[in-house]
This record gives sequence, C-alpha cells and structure tokens, in this order.
Amino acid sequence: MKGTADGERGKTMRQLALRDEEVASPEDFDGAEVIPLHEEAEEPRPARGMRRAGWLLVACGLGLLPWLYVLATGLPATATAAHWPVAWVGLDALEALGLIATGLLAARGDRRHALAAAATATLLAVDAWFDTTTAAPGGDFATAVAMALGAELPLATLCGRLALRTLSRPA
Repeated sequence: MKGTADGERGKTMRQLALRDEEVASPEDFDGAEVIPLHEEAEEPRPARGMRRAGWLLVACGLGLLPWLYVLATGLPATATAAHWPVAWVGLDALEALGLIATGLLAARGDRRHALAAAATATLLAVDAWFDTTTAAPGGDFATAVAMALGAELPLATLCGRLALRTLSRPA
C-alpha cells in the first residue's frame, strides 16, 4: 500500500516538473486541470469485529454509571483490608516496571514505548488518587499530597506526553 502511495506521489511530482519551454502562458490556465500535490488519505474503516468490540466497551462503560451511584451510597466510610501492604507494594512495583520499560524502549527508539508510557501514566495517576483519598488527616495527607504533586503527577504527565507525542506522529 505504501509503495502505491509513494508511486502515485512520484507520478504527480514528475507531472509538475516542467521545463522552461513547456511552461504555458497565463491564458492557457483557464481550463487547466488542477493536480493536488498531496491528497489526504482517508482513514480506513475499522473491521466489523473491532467496531463491535468498541461498541461493547461503550455499553459496558455506560452500564457502570448506575453502579457508581450504588457504590457512592452503599460503601462504608471506613474499611479494613487484610492485605493492605501487598496492594500498595504491588501498585508501586507495577509503576517501577512501567517506568523502566518505558525508559528502556524509549532509549532504544522503539515506538512501543508509547504503550508502556500510557499504561504507566495511568498507574501513576491512580496511585496519586488513592494515596490522597485514603490518607489519614494530618501528616499522612500532607505526605500523600507532596508525593502526588512532587513525583507521581509530574511523572504521569511526562509519560502521557511521551505516549501522545509518539502516537500522533506517522510511523
């Protein structure tokens, strides 16, 4: 497909390369055909399976909206978690792996770093959210806010920018 597009572009460029003796006078341009230098490529339509998966995800997201109300009105204000340290260590371990993977892929020039960066940005934002919303008032809350503003959210922003910048550029 790329070869065809490059061939067409080359053909158009050859048609535009005129020698001095081939250049027409201004009155000859009245009925001239305009040949665009670069035609905008149409976005390919996603396959039927991909469209169905997309609409299924939209339906699932909409289906969660009423569940948010149930959670907001039904959950207790406090809860005890049996494996609290495992949950937080696991989240921070995933963040570390994401940062390392993103860094290594980006350093190698591998465009797949955008995927790792997007996932890592999400993990960092979630960590900042849960750190600040589950912290006890006082020193714990101040520490959570300092970590969110000083490390987690800036790193999430950097990873998000890396992902968007890479995905917005053509391959």
